[in-house]
Amino acid sequence: MIIAIDNPTADDVLPLLAEHLADMYAASPPESVHALKPAELAQPGLSFYTVRRDGRVVACGALKELSPTEGELKSMRTAQSERGRGVASALLAHLLDVARGRGYRVVRLETGVEGYFEPARRLYARYGFVASSPFADYWDDPHSVFMTLEL
Repeated sequence: MIIAIDNPTADDVLPLLAEHLADMYAASPPESVHALKPAELAQPGLSFYTVRRDGRVVACGALKELSPTEGELKSMRTAQSERGRGVASALLAHLLDVARGRGYRVVRLETGVEGYFEPARRLYARYGFVASSPFADYWDDPHSVFMTLEL
């Protein structure tokens, strides 16, 4: 497995992000989908990473700077064929190491409340994320779960 900064608009990355967006809209009401489009993941202040196995993109995630001491996880996605193989854990650990290296004291995230998101919530809880209140531009949305990790 190779985890590295990547281009979210690259041809081999786009199918995974398209799958991610489709599932987000299928699982949550449109007004509660906070997933970013590929071009949005390429904007300043966001670092986009992929996990590649044998040259294939098998997962992605991004770290957005909210402030010099706070980051937000965005667009965490693992290909269906790679789930249960430790890919998401490896990517999350990598992103948290990047956050620590940047001097962040807090990492935040938003995910869904629906059952579809339960594996993600379990993963984040295993890494020490706890439920928290909305942050940044989010609002108290009944379809969102907000989680925070103090580093």
